[in-house]
Amino acid sequence: MAVERLLNGARWDADELRDDLQHYVAERLGEPDRILILDDTGFLKKGTTSAGVQRQYSGTAGRTENCQIGVFAAYATTRGRALVDRELYLPKSWTDDRDRCRAAHIPDERSFATKPDLAKAMVLRAIASPLPITWVTADSA
Repeated sequence: MAVERLLNGARWDADELRDDLQHYVAERLGEPDRILILDDTGFLKKGTTSAGVQRQYSGTAGRTENCQIGVFAAYATTRGRALVDRELYLPKSWTDDRDRCRAAHIPDERSFATKPDLAKAMVLRAIASPLPITWVTADSA
């Protein structure tokens, strides 16, 4: 499949792509006084080798499940909405096990961060981007 070949074989930088996307969204959807929305989402998994997977609470499932958790930022205006940033939550059980991290291709410099810490980093990146943001909102997590 062409998409799998692109994602698995091509050399690209996800952070540079995020920055390009934020410029694109600012040009097409940007309006003064707009909103950045933060939320975490669980991705159910069966195995134990996907980065960050473990038994943890998933709002998607409404209970504790074997899953990964992603924290996402969306930009919303009257002209439309777009996801503009993402972070993978890595539980301490992962960041404390460097061999497991290396096997999952997680860089050595990646350390533990809570979901609110990840959200804060995304807010700071969004503020530094060309996205005009006045409000930030999130769910209770």
